[in-house]
Amino acid sequence: MIQLELRPEIEAQLAAEAEARGVEIRTYGANLIEQAVSSRVDHQPTTQEMSAFFQAMAANSEKIPQLPDEAFQRASFYQDHD
Repeated sequence: MIQLELRPEIEAQLAAEAEARGVEIRTYGANLIEQAVSSRVDHQPTTQEMSAFFQAMAANSEKIPQLPDEAFQRASFYQDHD
């Protein structure tokens, strides 16, 4: 079990959000922490996943129009300002 000390304004906001969702503040806080932690789990793609990704990217590459070299010059990016 972990206990947290929150600033009063954060605790009030958390309580209001929990109430709006119809759950206890403890449950709501635990769910927020679980979501934050699980969203940070690093996923290293496998070779197969990377291959599939790049194949999907290249699948329609012949339909991408060719741009002139001038399109990649600094001046073309900053035409409307200095």
